Amino acid sequence: MLTAESIIVVGSSNTDMVIRAEKFPVPGETILGGKFFLFPGGKGANQAVAAARLGGQVTFIAKVGSDIFGEQALQQFKKEGIRTQFIVSDPKNPSGVALITVDVNGANTIVVAQGANGALTSADIQKAEKEFEHVNILLMQLEIPMDAVVHAAKLATRHRGKIILNPAPARPLPDELLKDLFVITPNQSEAESLLQMEITDINSVQIAAKKLHDKGVKHVVITLGAEGAFLFDHSGGRHITAPKVIPIDTTAAGDVFNGALAVAIAENKSVDEAVAFANGAAAISVTKMGAQTSAPFRNELLIT
Repeated sequence: MLTAESIIVVGSSNTDMVIRAEKFPVPGETILGGKFFLFPGGKGANQAVAAARLGGQVTFIAKVGSDIFGEQALQQFKKEGIRTQFIVSDPKNPSGVALITVDVNGANTIVVAQGANGALTSADIQKAEKEFEHVNILLMQLEIPMDAVVHAAKLATRHRGKIILNPAPARPLPDELLKDLFVITPNQSEAESLLQMEITDINSVQIAAKKLHDKGVKHVVITLGAEGAFLFDHSGGRHITAPKVIPIDTTAAGDVFNGALAVAIAENKSVDEAVAFANGAAAISVTKMGAQTSAPFRNELLIT
């Protein structure tokens, strides 16, 4: 049975195929890249691993293919101490795959083939209802069908769990979902997409955050990469800076941020403290290659 500090992550699992290159190719251009890496990934899986490494008791709800990528993912989750009994093996669809290019500055471009992630249903979520009876935090992203996201949110709300939604990739969100969120964590471009507005400076960040708060979200956290994050709630807005590091690969920085945020809130830290904790974890992650492989352990953090 889960404890009061438990975290359920509902989301995607992918295998990341990564090539380092001097620059990103323009349309129609072929360039020679550097090293090729094969990493476990997917926003849901990345966030589950990040939370588990930082001390969270994590149950992951997902769907993988009945293939070698799916088998390897399950083995890796178990190795990380993640509860896997609600990960479904899909005989009809392959496991999700992401093709990632990383440039010399650590920036990345990503194209995802959803595979089995796109077949996760509300019925799959419903099978885990007993797990929701003991959940403290529900953490989700948008690489799975919206029906599954909404159904998981309803179960968490019914059992008084706090919901953190990382709206990535950005797409329209139903009002019924927004009003139940404890925290929403878009990055700048996702906030622009959600609100159909341009964000150019800290003032427009605050305007965007207030608009999401006005839709019923209790705490809005807009992540700003190396600049940290902007938090807006009933107390107003404030900018919470991040530690300065030299980035190598930013691929899963947002996922590590969200996994760390979930752990800190589950441990009853204030949201301000949780954002600072998450900034620290994300900063460490960008100094390493890969998605799940870059997630730090608790003893690596300056803020514990």
